[in-house]
Amino acid sequence: MTIEEIQELIRSSTQVVAVGGKTKPALSQAVDTATPIDMTALTGIVEYEPDEYTITAKAGTRLKTLADAVAANQQYLPFDPLFVQDGATIGGTVAANTGGSGRFRYGGLRDFILGIYFVDGSGNLVRGGGKVVKNASGFDLPKFMVGSLGRYGILTEVTLKVFPKPAEYRTLEITFGSLEDALNGTFALANQPFEMDALDFRRVQRDGRETTMWIRLGGLHESLPGRIGRLTRWLKEHTESQSIQELTFEQTFWDGINQTEWAHGAQNLVKIPVAPRQLQALDRCDSITRAHYYAAGNGALVTADDLERLSETLTGLNLNGLVLRGESDQAILGKKGWIGLANRVKTALDPHHKFLAI
Repeated sequence: MTIEEIQELIRSSTQVVAVGGKTKPALSQAVDTATPIDMTALTGIVEYEPDEYTITAKAGTRLKTLADAVAANQQYLPFDPLFVQDGATIGGTVAANTGGSGRFRYGGLRDFILGIYFVDGSGNLVRGGGKVVKNASGFDLPKFMVGSLGRYGILTEVTLKVFPKPAEYRTLEITFGSLEDALNGTFALANQPFEMDALDFRRVQRDGRETTMWIRLGGLHESLPGRIGRLTRWLKEHTESQSIQELTFEQTFWDGINQTEWAHGAQNLVKIPVAPRQLQALDRCDSITRAHYYAAGNGALVTADDLERLSETLTGLNLNGLVLRGESDQAILGKKGWIGLANRVKTALDPHHKFLAI
């Protein structure tokens, strides 16, 4: 698949949908009513500048390909993208905004995207941003396309910032008697100088109170034992922690988090941006069967047995959720206060309504 072929398909079709690695199948369910465009045929690293800490790749390129390329220079993608091992592509990751635990310290995808190329609803190839930070000016189209779900155009090329990878990681596992105690622990940690890379937590059993927190530190081998020791002492003195231990399978553990192995293959998987103060109310939703909270409670990934009931809960909390896996008439659940702006932009970039308005 070439860019020219994508342009022609858009011009000649009534409606199109981009399909990548199919790691988020709920977002391409409408493929039966639209012409599918197989983005996995548009692959390859266009340019990688290790000294500039930037990498440019075609949208169908698998994230694992990017991760392996930058790892050869001790660099990495700090926002912890989801589903890397399952075959997620860079285009699909940007469109669905599926960053993970690493956004706690370094920010989400919006903080790493520098430039894009995309084909709009008239079949025009449009450029936004650039390949280095200093030459990006004007309306920030790259950031606007993060989480756009293909409403405005089909991404064909993406430029990202990358970071130097820490020499080593260490992870603490902390047990609390309740979700409330774990949240209070995150609030207490907020102003402490521990330079944590990630802070995730979840209840051990949905019908129980006990909650487990994981804190990841990255850095030099010589400095990490001292940092772990100071953090452990602080947690014992300033939080309601019941037990603290260091994980011995650190990398395997975080890989499993980013693959959502904790979901145990549940049919419905939903991503929910949430403020920590709303997290306990969300956690009480009885349609949620499992939940993992990341970025100190600013993001949630949940499995649910009733998406309609979950949507009602989200609406009541003024939240929205994105269905990544599962059967649903709507990929977006809950409140949709942003839809007016989205529709105005869609009218400008897709006047013929060629792209599905997910």
